[in-house]
Amino acid sequence: MLDGFPMRKHTGSILLLVMVFLATSALFAQDSSQQPNPNKQDAPPAAGGPGDDVSPYAIPKKKEDAAPPPPAPTTPKKVEGMPDYSIKVDVPLVNVDVSVTTKDGQFIPHLQKDNFRIYEDGVQQPVSNFSQAEAPITAVLLIEFASTYGQYMYEALKASYTFAAGLKKDDWIAVESYDMRPHILTDFTQNKQEIYGALNQLRIPGFSERNLYDALYDTVDRIDRIDGRKYIILVSTGQDTFSKLNLDQILKKLKGTKDITIYAVSIGRSLREWADAHGMVGPIRQLDFLQADNQMTTFAKLTGGRAYFPRFEGELPEIFHDVASDIRNQYNLAYKPSNAKLDGTYRKLKVELVAADGGPLKVKDQHGKDLKVEIHAREGYTAKHQVD
Repeated sequence: MLDGFPMRKHTGSILLLVMVFLATSALFAQDSSQQPNPNKQDAPPAAGGPGDDVSPYAIPKKKEDAAPPPPAPTTPKKVEGMPDYSIKVDVPLVNVDVSVTTKDGQFIPHLQKDNFRIYEDGVQQPVSNFSQAEAPITAVLLIEFASTYGQYMYEALKASYTFAAGLKKDDWIAVESYDMRPHILTDFTQNKQEIYGALNQLRIPGFSERNLYDALYDTVDRIDRIDGRKYIILVSTGQDTFSKLNLDQILKKLKGTKDITIYAVSIGRSLREWADAHGMVGPIRQLDFLQADNQMTTFAKLTGGRAYFPRFEGELPEIFHDVASDIRNQYNLAYKPSNAKLDGTYRKLKVELVAADGGPLKVKDQHGKDLKVEIHAREGYTAKHQVD
């Protein structure tokens, strides 16, 4: 028995070690089953964000009974009479409005399509469309309203009503008067009633001073910021009493402006005729009137307009009609450019007039004298896609 003791001792130790090993292996296997497998692909998460909605995006959880998605919308049927709105990528027509006048600003009518040549970046373009249309007017009616010559101012005022009555829905007109200083009676409007209302304010002149230079400078400075061609219809004696500015300053201002044309309608000559008939004009007064007429002519010529010197009040309505006709008429030309790229580049335009034989077009007055012709057209355009 003593000899077998060691064996029993060792056998118990081995059994104990085996039991410990098996228990440890079971624990290790259980722990390993709970560790993530780096080679295992996780299943995609279920739809829906965290329950407490603390993530950057709270996504609504998917409902089991959610309705199926709606079908894709079908292309709507074209309704007869409704325009199509799309971005055209073909080469569009280039439209050019051209005003052709004499040096004095008188419109030259009856020109034909073959009388025009259009160049884009120096390359001649074939004119495909041609028409003559009346262009809208953007103008200021600037009226001298002083107490010195009240009766004649009322005649000019009545003629201004005639001018306003001939305006069209696309015209923009402002009405301004001046004595010591300019007064804006109505800013630019397309409402004839507002224009009539502005003219109705001119009832009783308050001052005899006529600061023409200051008023004209202020008007030119204000409308020079407006794009496009603008006109000033100046109804005045042409006299200035004590403006802060002098004649040289206003002439410099006019020379530095662009796209502004002055049509000067003088009431000074009719006043002079009346004063002469009543023996009220001496040499100094006569010189004053002549200087005023010269100033009105200068204002018009510097800006490409015309000056009118009616001798009788009855001439004023016809004058206003002529002014409106001169500044309204334009020729409309269109072409498809030979450079079909719509690359956003700026293309320079040039318009010329030619005779039937291809030579320079010569325009003569009723006495057969050659007239200098002026062409007014935009200088260029940007070639880019347009939405119709």
